[in-house]
Amino acid sequence: MTTHEATPARPQVSSGAVFFDDDDRVLLVDPTYKEFWNLPGGGVDADETPRAACVREVREELGLDASIGPLLVVAWTANGPDGKVFFVFDGGVLPPDRRAAIVLDPAELAEYAFVPVERARSLLSEPQWALLAEVLAARADGVTRYVELGQV
Repeated sequence: MTTHEATPARPQVSSGAVFFDDDDRVLLVDPTYKEFWNLPGGGVDADETPRAACVREVREELGLDASIGPLLVVAWTANGPDGKVFFVFDGGVLPPDRRAAIVLDPAELAEYAFVPVERARSLLSEPQWALLAEVLAARADGVTRYVELGQV
């Protein structure tokens, strides 16, 4: 009998939030370091939880101290040698005064926009669109989802 020594996977972990405006348009950000738009968020540091990372990333990227709601989606992707795990939380609806308070970190983001969901498809990569579709479905039916996607 052969003994197999398993090496645990060490996936990268990212966390972000989905926000909407009063017209049910979704907030997307345009990273300076990527081709496609994205949801606000970023990497989880070694000493923080995914929720804490989401709060920090929203503060760093958008200048907002946002109230982060429930977890909507956990997604595993094929990014990197051990994969990547995304946590996406519900940021809720940002009222006009909160939208006006958005201040981008120019080192990370070129711009932001609240876009109709149909338009989001043309701004996101195909895997990011698949992730957003799962996020929207989870938000609509109130059930957290786990999904496995290609590279995001």
